Amino acid sequence: MKGYLESDPVVITRGEGVRLFDAGGNSYLDGNSSLWLNIHGHNHPALNAAITGQLGRIAHSTLLGLGNVPAIELAARLTQIAPGGLSKVFYSDSGATAVEIGLKIAYAYWRRVGRPEKSGFLSFRNGYHGDTIGAMSVGGIDLFHDEFGPMLFPVERARYPNVYRFEGTEQECSQACLAELEDILERKAAGLACVVVEPTVQGAGGMVAMPEGFLGSLARLCREHDVLLLADEVATGFGRTGRMFACEHEAVCPDIMAVGKGLTGGYLPVAATLTTDRIYDAFWGEHAELKTFFHGHSFTGNQLGCAVALASLDLFESNRLVERTQLSSSRVADLLKPVAGLAHVGDVRRRGLMVGIELVEDPETGRSFPWQQAMGAQVCRRALDLGMITRPLGDVVVFMPPLATPDEDLDAMVHILHRAICEVTEQ
Repeated sequence: MKGYLESDPVVITRGEGVRLFDAGGNSYLDGNSSLWLNIHGHNHPALNAAITGQLGRIAHSTLLGLGNVPAIELAARLTQIAPGGLSKVFYSDSGATAVEIGLKIAYAYWRRVGRPEKSGFLSFRNGYHGDTIGAMSVGGIDLFHDEFGPMLFPVERARYPNVYRFEGTEQECSQACLAELEDILERKAAGLACVVVEPTVQGAGGMVAMPEGFLGSLARLCREHDVLLLADEVATGFGRTGRMFACEHEAVCPDIMAVGKGLTGGYLPVAATLTTDRIYDAFWGEHAELKTFFHGHSFTGNQLGCAVALASLDLFESNRLVERTQLSSSRVADLLKPVAGLAHVGDVRRRGLMVGIELVEDPETGRSFPWQQAMGAQVCRRALDLGMITRPLGDVVVFMPPLATPDEDLDAMVHILHRAICEVTEQ
């Protein structure tokens, strides 16, 4: 807050398409989809109409003991488009709560089926799954999580296949990390409830992409060792990686999947945890059997949020947005080639329209800038001056435009990134 108040804070008053406007009338391109949320652009008439239409009927009624039409219809749509086998939906209000629910379901499932010893969790170093207690426990970013260590439960950790920090080929990196993972599972599977993973890309960890084949091998190992797989698709879901869900890249069907962010097109806070009939059935029983999953949220299944989520899924279909994202991501890949050649760019990491540009002081050795310089933040501040909003992850500059961004705006955004990096790092 000290740094924020010492600057001239940008106060947004309205949005239109991929542009945001502040109280001074200045216009900015939304280069991080308002924190990775926005899909179709701001102030979209179809999404606006979905909310106002629902508002004329009812804004919210509890889903605890009741149902409502938009929540039922959205659950049906989600199970139709999700990886095969995910047939049940539990609503919440953010990605972190969706993950938290998934952890509790996995833990309670094994108790329901008479195997309470399977109560532990395995996740990946440098992962991020949210800022609630359970989500932080399975997270692995020291800067975010270390301070709260005494509050968190212990978790097994595996090495994420970060080829950018591995001395060897992509295949060698993948094989080494899979061998480590298999060793942990062989020793610990009897006490593990589930493995938690960000499929294909670690987002907040620096936009680190998995080697091809790793996710499929992970799913196979989970099946072989009878450990559930929880896929955190909060950041990667809804077209962001060029498929509706990142698990589709390797035909992986997780046991539990958490979604949020883009679910409502970036309009309202709705999240969901999807799971299988196998897991759902373990909680099925008479009142006296005490099989109930005791978890709930005040705004669970909120009608306004579910209505706009349905409208967002309609736009995915009518605009063939997943296919369009594949074309846009190819265009961005070409646009980023000059950026990758800049003197202080170490890596340009991309999967679909998830991009991370790593800034380094010395690209020959990979030596980072001193953290006190906050070079990533400096570049993003310069990009703001040039007319684009984005945020860094340390010295990794994030570029995640709305999926529906027109080509000319993609061109303008990457041009701003190129100029901002040059002006800040080469002065």
